[in-house]
Amino acid sequence: MIHFHPNKIKHSGFFFAIFLILLAVNLVGSIWHARLDLTDENRYTLSEGTKTMLRKLESPVEITIYLKGDFPSGFKNLSKGTDDLLREFREVAGNKIRYRFVSSNEPSLQSEITIGDSLTQAGLIPINLTAQVKQGQQQQLVYPYARVSVDTLSVPVELYKGKTPIASFSELNDAETQLEFQLANAIFRVTHVQRPPIAYAIGNGEPMDYQVYDMVEKTINPNYSLSLVNLQTQPFIDPGFKALLIVKPSAPFSDFEKLKIDQYVMNGGKVLFFVDVLEAEMDSLQIKNQVLAYDRNLNLNDMLFKYGTRVNSNLLMDLQCDYLPFDISGNGQFEFLPWNYFPVLESPENHPINKNLGFVSGKFVNTIDTVSAEGITKTVLLRSSINAKILPSPSLISGSENSTAPEDEKFRAQHQPVAVLLEGKFNSVFKNRLSASFSDSLSSINMPFTPACIKPNAMLVVSDGDMVLNAVVKGNEPLPMGMNPFTYGSQREFPFANRDFLINALDYMVNENGLSSAKNKNFKLYLLDTKKLKQDDLYWQCLNLFFPVVAIGLISILFYWLRKRKYSRKHNS
Repeated sequence: MIHFHPNKIKHSGFFFAIFLILLAVNLVGSIWHARLDLTDENRYTLSEGTKTMLRKLESPVEITIYLKGDFPSGFKNLSKGTDDLLREFREVAGNKIRYRFVSSNEPSLQSEITIGDSLTQAGLIPINLTAQVKQGQQQQLVYPYARVSVDTLSVPVELYKGKTPIASFSELNDAETQLEFQLANAIFRVTHVQRPPIAYAIGNGEPMDYQVYDMVEKTINPNYSLSLVNLQTQPFIDPGFKALLIVKPSAPFSDFEKLKIDQYVMNGGKVLFFVDVLEAEMDSLQIKNQVLAYDRNLNLNDMLFKYGTRVNSNLLMDLQCDYLPFDISGNGQFEFLPWNYFPVLESPENHPINKNLGFVSGKFVNTIDTVSAEGITKTVLLRSSINAKILPSPSLISGSENSTAPEDEKFRAQHQPVAVLLEGKFNSVFKNRLSASFSDSLSSINMPFTPACIKPNAMLVVSDGDMVLNAVVKGNEPLPMGMNPFTYGSQREFPFANRDFLINALDYMVNENGLSSAKNKNFKLYLLDTKKLKQDDLYWQCLNLFFPVVAIGLISILFYWLRKRKYSRKHNS
């Protein structure tokens, strides 16, 4: 006959109860679970716009990330950050998000070339990264890209925008900050084939040549459906357009043209003004070595003043500026010197449009003042440096000015606004002064006059028409937007963020998906004190190596002692 000791039965029941509890916890966890984000900057918390978009996914989204390999620590962190973020995406979207990491050295499925070669052929240029190894410096091609696909439609995503051979920690940190927006926006684009319609105004001397190539083909067409609107001939601006671009007009606007713009705004349309108040062009300067900057008389002052801004008839000069070649000695030997009329503009990073935005280049820029407008919020998005100077018009600009260094003490104007975002319910500039002829014109097209915005609206005013245009070299070869044609291909070449600024502005003003809130994230970059680390390196090494071992040893000894004490008491009793 078999007898069971009571203590054995008691212990068996205890372990069986623990087993049931663990099983129940795992079953509940497989059905419902929650995650806590304990970081100060909510690093692992998705924005509400991203969550809403992910919950509405109907088709599976395939994401391929080309960051698999033995990279320096910065790109390893970027790869891990991408993996962590996509895990969060999958927590919300479930099996609708599928992703994988591949190496650019792997062979491509479509051909015998590597994946990296196929990416290069598709226009995704790698970074020739310089890494420090034991043997010295090592060159390594890194493709910081991803591809987001649904069925046969796919879009590339640039995960890191730095192009220098040596990647800085701040650039990589900024790239990780923008990961959520970049990937969420790409998912939105491939799952929403219908592109928002926007309009480009013509009829007042706006450029229509190769200067708009980058803006049209590289910036607008991939994401929006672009149409032309002739303000002179078309009776009204269709409020179905999500935005209206007015870029560098050179001819005055009639009151009837302004009425069309005004009523478009009152009915919910968003306008982006990129205007040059003064007539000042590089072509004239190159031919005559001097140019007179004078007012174009665009007849927009009353409209913009009513909405909350005033574009001043002046010129902004800045010690923080781009470069031009000058023949100082007169013998044909050109030297790159700063050209104060081409200010390099900075952003206060106070809005999703200019968050983590690089420098933006300007050409013959005016300043902007904000004026009182009831219910309108004004946000300065771009501004000069703290070393600026303002010239009234008319002003004579001479190419010989760089024969002597600028007097720094005269550049004391600080943070002069150049781009201002206006938000709120605008009042019509024709309110209480609509003429009978204008009223009849509106009635003839069955459009009643609207004296105020039907809903809160937004408008962007930028005092530089060249900001969104591109230079053209060798006849008809357009350069990237913002690229200086004189420094292109030289050591002075710098990739300005003009295109990013326009893309961000359109994303914020046109796309109503709420994804722009993801740009508000700001990951803090915690740097080690190298001096203190060098002084106390032995202490920290010992702490990290031996403390965990000692702690585990002490816990083991304590557990053994408690267990021995417990069972010795039972044995004695």
